[in-house]
Amino acid sequence: MTRREDPRDNPRRGTSDVPRRSAVDRGGLADARRYTPRGRTVRETAAERRTAREPLPPDQRRRERPPLQVVDGGRSDSARRTAGRDDAARRDGARRREEIDEPRRDGTGRRGEAGAAGRESAGRRGAAGAGGRDSGGRRGAIGAAGRDSGGRRGGPGDGSRDGAGRSAGDPRRGRDARREGVGRREPRGAGADRREQEQRDARRERDARRAPVRDHVDGERRRPVRSRTAVQGRGQDQRRSTRRPKVNHGAAPPLPGKPQRRLRVATVLVLAMFALIGIRLVWLQFSDAPEYAASGIRDRLAEETIFASRGNIVDRNGQILAHSVEARYVYADPGMVENVDATADALVPLLGAYGVPRSDIVKLITPHKRDNGTQSRFEYLARGVSIETGDAVRKLNLAGIVVARDERREVFTRDTAATVIGFTGRDSKGLEGLEAAYEEQLKGVNGKRVYEVGDGKLRREIPGGLHLNKPARSGMTLQLTIDSYVQFRAQQLLAERLQAVKATVGAAIIMDVRTGEVIAQASYPGYDAADPLAAGDKQRVDMCTGLIVDPGSTHKAIVLSAALQEGVIQRNTPVVATSGIVKGDRTFEDGKRFDKETPLTLEGLLAYSSNTATIRIADRLGKDKLYEYQRKFGLGEVTGEGLPGEAQGQVRAPKDWSGSSYGAIPIGNGVGVTPIQMAAVYATIANGGKWVQPHLVRATVGPDGRTNSVPAPRTRQVIDPAVAATMRELLEAPVVIKDGTATKAALPDHRVAGKTGTGAQVIDGAYTDGYVASFIGFAPADAPRYVVAVYAKGGTDTFGADMTPAFRDMMSFTLDRFKVAPTGTPVPQLKAYA
Repeated sequence: MTRREDPRDNPRRGTSDVPRRSAVDRGGLADARRYTPRGRTVRETAAERRTAREPLPPDQRRRERPPLQVVDGGRSDSARRTAGRDDAARRDGARRREEIDEPRRDGTGRRGEAGAAGRESAGRRGAAGAGGRDSGGRRGAIGAAGRDSGGRRGGPGDGSRDGAGRSAGDPRRGRDARREGVGRREPRGAGADRREQEQRDARRERDARRAPVRDHVDGERRRPVRSRTAVQGRGQDQRRSTRRPKVNHGAAPPLPGKPQRRLRVATVLVLAMFALIGIRLVWLQFSDAPEYAASGIRDRLAEETIFASRGNIVDRNGQILAHSVEARYVYADPGMVENVDATADALVPLLGAYGVPRSDIVKLITPHKRDNGTQSRFEYLARGVSIETGDAVRKLNLAGIVVARDERREVFTRDTAATVIGFTGRDSKGLEGLEAAYEEQLKGVNGKRVYEVGDGKLRREIPGGLHLNKPARSGMTLQLTIDSYVQFRAQQLLAERLQAVKATVGAAIIMDVRTGEVIAQASYPGYDAADPLAAGDKQRVDMCTGLIVDPGSTHKAIVLSAALQEGVIQRNTPVVATSGIVKGDRTFEDGKRFDKETPLTLEGLLAYSSNTATIRIADRLGKDKLYEYQRKFGLGEVTGEGLPGEAQGQVRAPKDWSGSSYGAIPIGNGVGVTPIQMAAVYATIANGGKWVQPHLVRATVGPDGRTNSVPAPRTRQVIDPAVAATMRELLEAPVVIKDGTATKAALPDHRVAGKTGTGAQVIDGAYTDGYVASFIGFAPADAPRYVVAVYAKGGTDTFGADMTPAFRDMMSFTLDRFKVAPTGTPVPQLKAYA
């Protein structure tokens, strides 16, 4: 026979003494803890394992109430009440059917009959309403004094008990048992027990209807559904159903949640989060993506500068006048220098050759602050040092001393054309002369090499990685119109002559009358272009374009040209010269005194440089016409030769003339001109009356060797060629007429034409002491090729005639240099007096 399961071995099997609840009152914390073994405490274990036959003490029953009610979530209150009533009805019907069918089957293998005694399959004896033994060998009777499977004896009125000592069919222990007569000691059959059980259930259901309970969820009154009880009898198995703890009707259950609202809020939050993420992704993709990509590329790319060389400056024959060579510069970071004295001692032998004394080195490498209060972290020690010197400094490995690539401008001829070429600064940018005027053409464009490198200690070029090369573009080569040999000789002759007359400043210009090209442009005293900062500001001024002087008698060529062009005078018109003439508050006299009125020819006027005769011709011409031709010949405006800072001079307009201006302006006083302007005037007469703009730059040559022509010089016709030819013949008079002012300018093989002048220097609108002597001429006179203008600022004993020897030597050298053959025409026979 099969051993019947002991209710104590499975605490979930015994019947509960808690009345049956409706469907809506299911669950509770106590029930959850009862049927969750892991959630029990040590104290609860013994109490929870009691079977349905062991009643609880009265003082513990109320403490069994669950602390909270578990509400069936997700359904409405009315649905829960309806479902609870339907479930209760189904359970009651099922319970009644089980109670009817229970006595008919013997599920445990025991034998018995109503009102008789029998022996079970395990050897136990028992009889309904009499006496017998259960499976444990104990005797007992239903409704009498019998023993349960636990071996304990039941007393009168207790009925049969379960393994825990509680009544299996009555949660109220002895009260209902006495009421229903369960404790009487008289034999009964199975039918009597069933009827008594039905009566107890009926009374319990009536009591439940009389005691309505308010539903705490919706506030309606409802009656509890009748609980289900197990039917026990002699010789039958204990049929139990799983019991749940009672619902604590004394405490209000929690209010039901609102899942729809939570769902909507959660949906909105999720959508907002995804919207923000999407917006950020779009922003990164279309706005910041290039920046982030470029940043990532920059982190692993290295860049090296490929330095471009500055363009060369060459003469008309390609002879280099100035060029750049690679050099080094040395600088210090005072904050990184560890030992100032030791560092200075190590640098002096190397940098001392470049004019850097030890005191300057100590001062520069000592930590100090700049004028704005910041700590100095960069100080130049030397620039333009040789590569060998830079390598020697680098090998010293001095803390805070750095050597870097530099460029040094070298001028081979040193002071030759220094005022024309100019010089560059430490950053290789032009500061003066053509270096500054043509900075854009001369400067190069640095290139760069970009390559991919590793990280950390592996930060070196990655073979096969990204490589970008942008080649450097060197500056253009500037080809000048100057001939370096002529330039050198002109500077030499000018210096010799000015030193002979004790002049302080001077200028000399040699220009091609046909093209306007300046062959030589010399200034005195000049300076060494290799060390420009050693010279003063006045030494670095180009006297040919920056010296403003009175033209003196050289201006008389303009008066005669205008008078011939306007027909005021003719080639053979005599002009009277007197001892003096009064204009305004001044009396103007001639250098060669005439005791009485003396008629002179035009060539005699120029030969003796008569002021009175010139003033009389100017009176016939008029001030307006004189001013007009002054401007046509280029006075009062810059020539545009190419040098920065060229002075434009000053020509007084007719409305500004005073009484003395009628005498002063025609003879070259009260007019401010530059040597280059007056050289262009005589080149115009020599060139058939056409003015050609003087210029210094012949062409530019690109890095590829291609020659680029410069814009053509400006030209304009000032006087007719016939008038110009007459003036060329008249200008030979000072050279060929006896006692003329320029007889020392004559050349043995070439005809020479020119005019002397004596004026004054104007500084800041005021005349200075002494005179400015000048001579301007051209040769050959019958077929002019070159114009030479010589100026000197000296004392009161310096005159235009003093410049003729310098002119003669310069013209002779120039004609020989360019192999200009003599024309062979005879010198005209000119006479001074009419």
